[in-house]
Amino acid sequence: MTCGPTDTPTDVDIPTLREKYRIEREKRLRKEGSRQYVETEHEFAGFAEIDPHTAYVERDPLDTDIDVAVLGGGFAGLLCGAALKKAGVEDVHIIEQGGDFGGVWYWNRYPGIQCDNESYCYIPLLEELSFIPSKKFADGAEIYQHCRNIGKHFGLYDGAVFSTQVRELNWDDDIARWRISTNRGDDIRARFVVLGSGSFNRPKLPGIPGIKDFGGHLFHSSRWDYDYTGGDATGGLDKLADKKVALIGTGATGVQLVPFLGRDAQHLYVFQRTPSTVDERNNTPTDPSWVKTLRPGWQKERQRNFHAWTFEGMALGQPDYVCDFWTELGRNTAARVLALEDPASMTPEQFMGLREEEDYKLMERLRRRIDGLVDDPETAEALKPFYRFLCKRPCSNDDYLSTFNRPNVTLVDVSDAKGVEKITVNGIVAGGTEYEVDCIIFASGFEITTEISRRYAIDAITGRDGLSLYDHWAEGYKTLHGLTSRGFPNQFFTGFTQVGISANIAANYELQGEHIAYVIAEALKRGATTVEPTQDAQDAWCATIRENLIDNSAFDSECTPGYYNNEGGGSGAESEGIRSHLGEPYGPGFYAFGDLLAGWRDQGDLDGLELGT
Repeated sequence: MTCGPTDTPTDVDIPTLREKYRIEREKRLRKEGSRQYVETEHEFAGFAEIDPHTAYVERDPLDTDIDVAVLGGGFAGLLCGAALKKAGVEDVHIIEQGGDFGGVWYWNRYPGIQCDNESYCYIPLLEELSFIPSKKFADGAEIYQHCRNIGKHFGLYDGAVFSTQVRELNWDDDIARWRISTNRGDDIRARFVVLGSGSFNRPKLPGIPGIKDFGGHLFHSSRWDYDYTGGDATGGLDKLADKKVALIGTGATGVQLVPFLGRDAQHLYVFQRTPSTVDERNNTPTDPSWVKTLRPGWQKERQRNFHAWTFEGMALGQPDYVCDFWTELGRNTAARVLALEDPASMTPEQFMGLREEEDYKLMERLRRRIDGLVDDPETAEALKPFYRFLCKRPCSNDDYLSTFNRPNVTLVDVSDAKGVEKITVNGIVAGGTEYEVDCIIFASGFEITTEISRRYAIDAITGRDGLSLYDHWAEGYKTLHGLTSRGFPNQFFTGFTQVGISANIAANYELQGEHIAYVIAEALKRGATTVEPTQDAQDAWCATIRENLIDNSAFDSECTPGYYNNEGGGSGAESEGIRSHLGEPYGPGFYAFGDLLAGWRDQGDLDGLELGT
């Protein structure tokens, strides 16, 4: 299906809205920035380390030498593992905290969970595994099963180490291997290590005073407690029928949860600091006749098309294959450009000005949509997002907004207080009012833009001569191609570390895995003991990144606080400053980055890498 622009309001007062956006941002900004969240460790460890899906089974500690350890069994780890197998590297062991593959799709099994990117783009290796998702936005269970199928298809279950958390990574120069210590007492000596834990691997909690004082039940949405709620991911939370439930968090997870909790709980209190954009979902089943038209290479073509309509702003001359709320701004902007007498004469500044106008109009459409769906005017007003599109992750749901019309659902707007005031033995205090509840559910997200040590959740990563990775990167990443760093031989990184960034996260991991697998396979073929960047090559790549860096700080600094902009960076001495969740991306873009890596591999000389024997 292809589509054109959507109808948006024309009577939009942009100067007034710009000031409104500024006010809404300022009243939510906290000086602590991302430090307002607490880590799930020490007294909070149970929020992350308890596995509700797989029973803990004692085992003997491992004492073994292996070729490759991949840390993390989500998309990043699976795609790197698959690439290694395809490159002929057989001794691959994925170490995963969960009881199976899947990553975020293993942990997140809350009611109503679905992918909120189009499945045909988001879910990797569809062609390779001959799988077509059942609908546009696949359910979590379907994606989790696909992850398991990737593991089976590439033999990644052989040697996988599940229900195990890595505590330390230490380079041992005497044996030229990484010593991996775990919570199981393991001593795994790996020639190569790949950090593939992904962005959504470690839950975080809001640092609300009294969080440990609550006398009722509480859990994080990524560790859903069905023993308490009853039901399953399709709903039927019958044990909540006599329970008053509080939900803290109205991002993508909260939007999916509210319809189910509102339907089944005796009463639901939704505590909202910043509303999400919520468009219609229209989750259609996959059309069999469309599937018959697909030709080899269709998924990568679709992923590239989606990237062009979102990250690149628009794709003149191409239809919009995805045609949903993610690509609407690009479609509307393209229509305006094509209506010009001479589109080719438009300057970049004119284009960005036109796109900004369409941004304001799109957001006004979404706000006016709320008035038509929510009965109470005060509630409707509180649910309206006042910020630019893509300041926060866009959402879609056909039942979220109307759930606030239910008599047993109460929206508690905590924006003026910058969040919940405190938690007591009996409930939650907000705006000076105590709401007594039986259960508190935190839909507060993951460690995405916090310090590297919090994101990796590994106590120590120590390279050559006792160098800590956390100290080494304290003032910014230092890498070659974003994937390896000097002083940390035979270690590779995935994620947003000086790489090209795709609009589709799985495409990022697939590209990174392919390149990492090439380097490891070549090192093994050449009998190299170690491989790491030369200092000159690393310095040159860092210079390339900073010379080509696209500065989005002006946009990010105008956004309301959230994980996309490191909670606004804060405003006081404790501030970490504005930092994008995309790290330090390669400015020319994802596909230019892919071409650069492909050209580097084609040379065949491992330029910029130092091989030790």
